[in-house]
Amino acid sequence: MSHVRVGPRAVTRSVAFLTAGVLAVPALAGCTSDEPAGKPLAAQDVAAAPRSRVADGGTLRWAVDSVPETLNAFQADADDTTNRVAQAVLPSMYRTDDTGRPARNPDYLESAEVVDTEPKQVVVYKLNQQAVWSDGREIGAADFAAQWRALSGKDSAYWTARNAGYDRIEKVERGAGDLEVKVTFSRPYADWQSLFTPLYPKDVTGTPDAFNDGARRELKVTAGPFAVQKVDTKDDEVVLAGNPRWWGESAKLEQIVLRAVPRDKRVSELVAGKLDLAEVDPETADEVGLAAGPRDAGTGTPLMGPQGTPAAGAPGSPLAGDRGRSAAQALRSWALANGSDEEAAEEEVLAREERRETEAKAQRRQRALSGFEVRKSLEPAYTQLALNGADGPLADERVRRAVARALDRKKLAEAVLKPLGLPAEPVGSHVALAGQPAYADGSGALGDQNAKEARALLADAGWVPGGPVKKTEKGEKAAGAEGDGEKEKDGKKSEGGDDGDDGTYIVGEDGKNPGDGGDSGDGGDGENGEGGAKADAESGEKHSSGKNTAQGGAPGAYAPKGTAAPAAAAAPVAKDGKALTLRFVLPSGPGSEALRTVAGRVSDMLDEIGIDTAITKVPDESYFKDHIASGAYDLALYSWPATAFPATDARPVYAKPVPAADGSLNVAQNYTRVGTDQVDQLFDRAMSTLDRKEARDLLRKADSRIWAAAGSVPLYQRPQLTAARKGLANAGAFGFETPVYEDMGFLKKGAQGPRPAASPSS
Repeated sequence: MSHVRVGPRAVTRSVAFLTAGVLAVPALAGCTSDEPAGKPLAAQDVAAAPRSRVADGGTLRWAVDSVPETLNAFQADADDTTNRVAQAVLPSMYRTDDTGRPARNPDYLESAEVVDTEPKQVVVYKLNQQAVWSDGREIGAADFAAQWRALSGKDSAYWTARNAGYDRIEKVERGAGDLEVKVTFSRPYADWQSLFTPLYPKDVTGTPDAFNDGARRELKVTAGPFAVQKVDTKDDEVVLAGNPRWWGESAKLEQIVLRAVPRDKRVSELVAGKLDLAEVDPETADEVGLAAGPRDAGTGTPLMGPQGTPAAGAPGSPLAGDRGRSAAQALRSWALANGSDEEAAEEEVLAREERRETEAKAQRRQRALSGFEVRKSLEPAYTQLALNGADGPLADERVRRAVARALDRKKLAEAVLKPLGLPAEPVGSHVALAGQPAYADGSGALGDQNAKEARALLADAGWVPGGPVKKTEKGEKAAGAEGDGEKEKDGKKSEGGDDGDDGTYIVGEDGKNPGDGGDSGDGGDGENGEGGAKADAESGEKHSSGKNTAQGGAPGAYAPKGTAAPAAAAAPVAKDGKALTLRFVLPSGPGSEALRTVAGRVSDMLDEIGIDTAITKVPDESYFKDHIASGAYDLALYSWPATAFPATDARPVYAKPVPAADGSLNVAQNYTRVGTDQVDQLFDRAMSTLDRKEARDLLRKADSRIWAAAGSVPLYQRPQLTAARKGLANAGAFGFETPVYEDMGFLKKGAQGPRPAASPSS
């Protein structure tokens, strides 16, 4: 599974938040206040076990993507491993529960509540009286105040990646006693529970030098169940050891070793016994699942291999019954006795020996993998199709909406999730996932998949099916295709209005449907084949809508009687003599097969409305920086996480780009370059209200506006596949929930046994 993703909490936020607007927002489709958020589509799968069944001691070897460049989670180059270390060794006032909601962490926080709203919002934190740093000092107001000053954005000497929320704090002071912290806000802040997680000691946040450099490779003072023992860049690992000053439930494990292992090397490390826990791709998960499946009662050999073939050494395998050199010697004697020359007999013996050794290796691999099991859930992140609206054809909202309405999102979700046995439901929100309070399916603001209406939108934008296409001169590109850093600038740039109506079409609002005339209930034109002529092009694979039927025949002419004829493909659309071809940029690495599969399906669906795609595969290391962030693409696939604080974390992802002082466009994290003033205002209002119901409704309205603008099309929640050593408890596919590191460990002898399988729909 591809791991091309970005995290709002680990990327610089360079755009200041706007003050909440006062413009009236018209009622939007798909955002009723009583719409239920539902349940998470899949439960976590961690082999949950009570602590009494978990043995004390042992080392958990856990695969990660990299050794982090910094242990400071508030710096721009922090990554997933940085956050994993912070969760295990630092205080967190709130954790995320299994439904994606914030939950108070009692190890650090006895209570936290808003005690005043007028004239200003005041929150009082009452800390656990046992909570101390590893140097013996109490966790207190001085640590809160130092972190606020470092992250407030007022002192540019601190190299911070984000200050959201901290920039709204007016002061932090000691409360009624040593265990109270009083935080006063200059402006109301709904997501105040997101603050001070993680909390660093004042030794790290107290000065710019300590903040910028002191916590990059070591954390001398910590306050979690584990402490950082070493960061070893030579052996590519971070070693966490139990914290002797930890006051909570003692850690079951003696050590956690986070080992940087490339995803395509993880199966080999599992086989070699060098890992206990690793996120893996679907192919590795399939192999682990088969190795852990039914085995021969006599020999213990797995009965089935990959793709349902007999496993090596199992009855029915090519070499079943061959028992070493005696069989090879018998073969040589038989060959010589039946007229084969000695050289041919030797070749046959060597070939048989080679096959025997190959089988022996396969058996060893299967035996090694049989000690693992696959734990699977859905990650709290979704994969989207991004449409770059900065310039070119996709700057026209009608073209973006045509692309979005050509997609059968259900089929795309099924292509990825159904083979894994996970719920294959398309994601209906940009700001939350199923089970979270803000979740509601807002896709109705865009409209259902409908090829006829998609073609009408293209026609309204001037893209005519079968229109004349000029012969391009050398170096000239089709509309939408991009060369090395260059794009055709065709179409008008969409801008949000300042008059209370950003001009975005919302399905259900009268008199604003461009190209209306198609039957919105027409599903026939919405069926998309998976064909599509593909020809090698300079930029990669080109998917063309110019499909041909059998020579001299009509579609379906030679199909069996009663078979429906396939729908005729749409002719390519063109405008001003140029065909509409969109550059689809994808990562080329071994973990991105699923993205490339989805891209092929998307291209086939666009064929049906006359849009060609030129697929360009680029190295993983340059995919995001050189293409997504820089805007060198028309279409792309990447993932965003869904956090417990969508008003804060989703805003920079969908904020309207603003001109910077140097004349460039400041996009924050909005890499589609599509945004409106009203979306910004809705986020700002959601961020500023302390009424949870009102905040939820505002977020759903913002989501409907984002759907209607069609800069981003959520497709499916990402699968989370983890290979875990059998007997490892309380670890695996965590889903929404923050891992509880002190409860992880290996089951006691005799405590292992069959466990109920996690229900994907529970």
